[in-house]
Amino acid sequence: MIYIKLADWEFYDDAVVLVKSFYPRQDVKQFRDMTETDLQATDVLIEAQTPEWTTQSRSEIHDVFKERLYLQLQQATDKSLPWGYMTGVRPSKNAMILMESGMNEEQVRETFMKKHFVSQEKTDLALCVAKKEQNILKEMDYRNGYSIYIGIPFCPTTCLYCSFTSYSLAAYQNKVDTYLDALEKEMEYVSEAMKGKRLDTIYFGGGTPTTLSPEQLDRILTKLEQLFDVAHARELTVEAGRPDSITREKLRVLKAHHVDRISINPQTMNQKTLDLIGRRHTVEQIEEAFYMAREEGFDNINMDMILGLPGENLVEVEHTLAKITALHPESLTVHSLAIKRAAALNIWRDQYADVSIENSEQMVEAAAKCAAGIGQEPYYMYRQKNMAGNYENVGYSVPGKECIYNILIMEEKQTIIAMGAGASSKIIFHEQDDTDANARIERIENVKDVRNYIERIDEMIERKRTFFEEFGVGF
Repeated sequence: MIYIKLADWEFYDDAVVLVKSFYPRQDVKQFRDMTETDLQATDVLIEAQTPEWTTQSRSEIHDVFKERLYLQLQQATDKSLPWGYMTGVRPSKNAMILMESGMNEEQVRETFMKKHFVSQEKTDLALCVAKKEQNILKEMDYRNGYSIYIGIPFCPTTCLYCSFTSYSLAAYQNKVDTYLDALEKEMEYVSEAMKGKRLDTIYFGGGTPTTLSPEQLDRILTKLEQLFDVAHARELTVEAGRPDSITREKLRVLKAHHVDRISINPQTMNQKTLDLIGRRHTVEQIEEAFYMAREEGFDNINMDMILGLPGENLVEVEHTLAKITALHPESLTVHSLAIKRAAALNIWRDQYADVSIENSEQMVEAAAKCAAGIGQEPYYMYRQKNMAGNYENVGYSVPGKECIYNILIMEEKQTIIAMGAGASSKIIFHEQDDTDANARIERIENVKDVRNYIERIDEMIERKRTFFEEFGVGF
């Protein structure tokens, strides 16, 4: 157990993130109402120094606190973190904001490396992604448009590492059509509220949207076309995700509705790992689904993989990368495993205590080399808490096949109206100046539970209505 002792607990959450970065897979608690005699021999006590409040702003004090704690942990463990004490989820957004504020590339680099202790490699990555995103976004008037997210929260099974809002299709089969009834009702309201505004991107996520039957997919995509002006949208993405949810008939439905980007996500090409993490399909099914999609005319396919899966080392990762190289998708999203509190891998961690969880710079470099070898460049990135190796998630793509929605949501550049169970709308209020550094962001949350969403759909709609009436929809 790791205990944290603070004189001022305001920055406790930040302390937890940094401490867990240095001590992965360890529980962290507050050292309160205790004495050092209460500690076990295996416990570690971290006493972090809280800066005195002076004339500095809260953000400046915040940085001083994280810098001091980072250096303290670095000395105690004799290791450095690739992202230094930068714990936020959007490092490329930080780089973009600095460039928009007038800094040149060298000044941004110095801020990352000397102020935040970010490594040169990660600084280069953040700058590369920020510049790529700027080039893509300058071609669209993202301020005066909006995007939509439609959540289908069902999956064939729940993966060991997953904490997303997803429900086993076997257990919720009789709820799917009722869920779609509620979802369509929310879509009807949103389409009316956003009437006259330009829809830029559409993203069906989950869960796994292709757990729906062909008829259900046709139903929801037809409803989308009836309610929204999709003809001028820049992209329509559907996460096909799990290969065990993909059939030729479903692919033909997607194609008939002009879906132009799909994901077929192996996560790993090692059968032993697939079995361990609860993905009830084979490596061969991944390859068959990919080739089937090619045969049906899909020319923008993303594949996801995860570094740091239980029991995998560089050998297994290189095997997965070799298989992906042979398939040659248009984009590859490389995740570093993040063990979420609600994931089975964390809840039942004693059961998996003997299973190694390893991520390394060699694995990260191998994935980057694989992407470059099939003509892909990094175009978006983000980080999560408790990531294996304290690395990042990177989306690579061949030029011209980037997912604009991913950029918009990660860099918080455009209003995204989200519908469905667990969906979170993000409303961006742009300032009048030329930068988005000071844009105000508001969120409208839907309940996560499928049953609650169905029963409370009128309340979900009323949440949006109340917000729109208070703030307007001009954004």
